[in-house]
Amino acid sequence: MAERQDANIQSSLQYDTVPCDQLLAQRNGLAQQYHLSPQTAKPTFSNPAMGFGPFMMDTRSKSQQDAEAASGKIDAMNRSITRRDCGKPTKQTKLTLPG
Repeated sequence: MAERQDANIQSSLQYDTVPCDQLLAQRNGLAQQYHLSPQTAKPTFSNPAMGFGPFMMDTRSKSQQDAEAASGKIDAMNRSITRRDCGKPTKQTKLTLPG
């Protein structure tokens, strides 16, 4: 089960080539689809019973597994958005002529 939950953690580098506006739209759409917060979604981990470790069966429902996978994607998207300063207004450098 722990291995399946580890798969929910994704690299944010895969989203660095996606334009900011598209990435924000993808993240918001995914969050809306699974009823998650677009800003705070993070992958979760359950604590397996003592002594069972990796041999414990995954008892999560399909919808719960999908929602947790979406949380991992949203978290990766958020890290890319933060790193690239997406969603912040661009600083405009206005050139003016003297006089």
